[in-house]
Amino acid sequence: MTALGSQLMAHLEARREEMIAFLRALTVAESPSGNETAMRRVIGVLAPRLEDIGFHSRTIDLHLYARPQQRTRHRGFQLLLGHYDTVWPLGTIAEMPFEVDGDIVRGPGVFDMKGGITQIVFALEALRDLGVQPALTPVIFINADEEIGSRTSSRFIRMLAAGADRALVMEPSLGPDGKLKTRRKGIGRYTITVHGQAAHAGLDPEGGASAILEMSFLIQKLFALNDPDRGVSVNVGTIDGGVRPNVIAPHSQAVVDVRVASAEDAVSVDAAIRALEPSNAAVRVQVEGGIGRPALEFTPRNAALWSLAHNLGRQVGLELEQATAGGGSDGNTTSLYTATLDGLGPVGDGAHARHEFLDIDATIRRAALLGLLIEADSMSRETAA
Repeated sequence: MTALGSQLMAHLEARREEMIAFLRALTVAESPSGNETAMRRVIGVLAPRLEDIGFHSRTIDLHLYARPQQRTRHRGFQLLLGHYDTVWPLGTIAEMPFEVDGDIVRGPGVFDMKGGITQIVFALEALRDLGVQPALTPVIFINADEEIGSRTSSRFIRMLAAGADRALVMEPSLGPDGKLKTRRKGIGRYTITVHGQAAHAGLDPEGGASAILEMSFLIQKLFALNDPDRGVSVNVGTIDGGVRPNVIAPHSQAVVDVRVASAEDAVSVDAAIRALEPSNAAVRVQVEGGIGRPALEFTPRNAALWSLAHNLGRQVGLELEQATAGGGSDGNTTSLYTATLDGLGPVGDGAHARHEFLDIDATIRRAALLGLLIEADSMSRETAA
């Protein structure tokens, strides 16, 4: 290990119990998306701790923004990005209590992603205590609605990313080896509505135009868009329609989930869905929706940031690997504007599942990696080493 790597590991390992206690406080303060009262409890835990390590914080529509109280003007900045909302409803903590079993910490939201928030706090605190002043000012944005599509936070994330030198996304890592997420699929949601013509199914079966029959043809066209080799998946997840068994269905509706690995495929799949035409001239097809999150692609600047992290990881005993994630995150958005590395959060499993957990020892090592990344002032200098 390098001197700084060793110092970070020693500092963080000595604060293992303190990190667990802070993670416990964040977890017990449950924060399901959309519950303002609950979310303010998490802010009440997080904001004072950031103030203690020299960051001024404020909330914007329940999203927490923090920057150093003392900063050098005109210095570049790096964005530390996460979210504190979870998919778990209030009261889940009674059924899935916060538990520590050796290296394993369990609880609703510990992996996705209050463990990542804990890493941010303790990595910054370690750098402060070690007297390290990053060349790029760390700016923190923890949003309150990532689990429901970052509906109100995405505009702030875009503004911050547009000015940032890089974005470090604290979403949990992928798999038991803690792989970093250098690619994420873009995500789309479409609603397909077919308008048919009602008629009595017994007395006048030829007088109507079945929206359900037409939808069955469209569903086959939609599934034909799947291309596993290109990372394109199109899934008709729900369908409904009709009014009664003895009525030719006057309407039918399907909701479609789309995942794409590139901007190019996003354009082509979107065009194909919007071009859907009925086989029956008496039927009308309506398409609503679109690609909501762009793909996070392995761009040259993202590749350089990955290379930096890979090299720095060795300084704290990590042999990092990269991977593609099928789900999206706010990293999909930041990647449009700046170098982005995702999956820097905890090592564990069970995001959105009842067995959710993280490995605290592995997560401490990830916090040390984050400290090294925050301190690194040049991707080109580090990757050339």
